Amino acid sequence: MDALTLQTTFLDLSTPHVADACLRLGITVRCAPPSMRAPWTGVHVVGRVQPARHVGSVDVFLEALGHAGPGDVLVVDNGGRTDEACVGDLVALEVARAGLGAILIWGLHRDTAQLRTIGLPILSLGAYPNGPERLDPHPADALAWARCGTHTVTADDVVLADDDGAVFLPAARAAEIAQVSTTIRDVERHQAARMLLGTTLREQTRFDDYLAARDRDAVTFRQHLRSLDAAIEE
Repeated sequence: MDALTLQTTFLDLSTPHVADACLRLGITVRCAPPSMRAPWTGVHVVGRVQPARHVGSVDVFLEALGHAGPGDVLVVDNGGRTDEACVGDLVALEVARAGLGAILIWGLHRDTAQLRTIGLPILSLGAYPNGPERLDPHPADALAWARCGTHTVTADDVVLADDDGAVFLPAARAAEIAQVSTTIRDVERHQAARMLLGTTLREQTRFDDYLAARDRDAVTFRQHLRSLDAAIEE
């Protein structure tokens, strides 16, 4: 998918929808660490991953922009360090002017007030005033891959981020994941609407039938939900 297709396809899908879809499809669910959050609410961004491994200087970010396309998301691997901030306002402004969609940092940011004004979506492990005091060797493959928590991502991945965090998807299966995510979203919305009109979730999921099947046939609740095409968990 190109950037515009990604934006329109995932526009009304959340990270929980996508995570559930991956689970249903047998695709490994790769979520960013739960402490990775945006400094403000209302974030929703999707784009191809542009990885960059930070070693103490912003030059790797500037170099990455030469490889990135419109709507890409700069995924910064700073090893999850909490003793330095590796992205500030000038980098964010340059990334925004280059047409990228967001920055995800497995590490810390600074200049929070200025970042809020710039408006580029940012997810990080938090804010910290001091920048790097080190300069480590620059690996030849610094732009080939990046780690985010326990996961390694490349330009063959797509990332979706919102107020619940971020999830990485194989780009080759993005359309399939979006299709299943849409089905899950629509089922959940229908269930919620019925609950608001007075039909409980227990009634919708025929919970008494499930309890009987569990005791009789060792059926799991997930198996029962699948038989009803219902959604609440995968």
